[in-house]
Amino acid sequence: MNTTQFPAFDRSRLRLRPLSERTHDMSLAETMDLEFPGVAAEPFATVGRAMRQARRDGASVILMMGAHVIRAGTQRFLIDLMEQGLITCLAVNGAGVIHDFELALGGATTESVREYLRDGRFGLWNETGTINDIVSRAAADNDGIGSAMGRFIEEAGLPHQDLSVLAAAHRFGVLATCHSCIGQDIVHEHPNCDGAAWGKASYLDFLRFAAQVERVEGGVCLNLGSAVMGPEVFLKALAMARNVAATEGRAIDRFTTLVTDLADLPPDSSVEPPKSDHRYYFRPWKTLLSRSVASGGTSHYAQAPHRVSVPQIWAAATGRP
Repeated sequence: MNTTQFPAFDRSRLRLRPLSERTHDMSLAETMDLEFPGVAAEPFATVGRAMRQARRDGASVILMMGAHVIRAGTQRFLIDLMEQGLITCLAVNGAGVIHDFELALGGATTESVREYLRDGRFGLWNETGTINDIVSRAAADNDGIGSAMGRFIEEAGLPHQDLSVLAAAHRFGVLATCHSCIGQDIVHEHPNCDGAAWGKASYLDFLRFAAQVERVEGGVCLNLGSAVMGPEVFLKALAMARNVAATEGRAIDRFTTLVTDLADLPPDSSVEPPKSDHRYYFRPWKTLLSRSVASGGTSHYAQAPHRVSVPQIWAAATGRP
């Protein structure tokens, strides 16, 4: 087959606009203060105790999250958890990197898809494309996306770096990983996007993430609002970690998982639903609440918005009464 019959989109024809022209749906004014929300409820209290014990034992505490956790304004709680050494790995998707960078740069993020898609402005903002340059440098330096972004935000002195979770991870020595899907994020629209660089740097992040999963025996894995990235990345990393552990006479069975989302799940979510139930395709349930802990772990589910769940996790993990 002559593959030249399939033309590629010519990105040189694109017109990028400055972020100053964009109306933002979220600003730093919406970030929550670091305030005690009251007595931590279950299952947060139990998970918080497990997080503290895991860190005493030197086990991993992995926090995987969707980008809406950042958009919910919970940054101060996440940053404080990292500063106190209660998180060893912060895993985000590509949108999480974008929102964190835009907030650190301009104090605002999130655009209206409905408004900007009409005339093709959606995602094509000049300053946001800087992320592609950072990723290209990361790949050239054999670095991951998460650590490179945090280092850039910190060292470049972006105006609002104090509320960047990636900069905080860099500052406190916490592994930050970005698990990207090519074509899924607005920066992939840009002419300066190097798909090979994204693939190389994101794959290194996956391997670094898998090394954290190797240490999750006795540890904790939190999945906040990530319906696909979190459970799928953890699933593959856990398979790799258990494969090696089996050859070394070890087990990775005893750990705690917490999923927070808005899905309506039954009280006992440790048993996965049948395929006839549409919720079977909600990956956090079958992967993180059932299959991965079936050989000795413990799972918990909390149906709550991020502005409720994240402060509760923080209160419980930091030992608030």
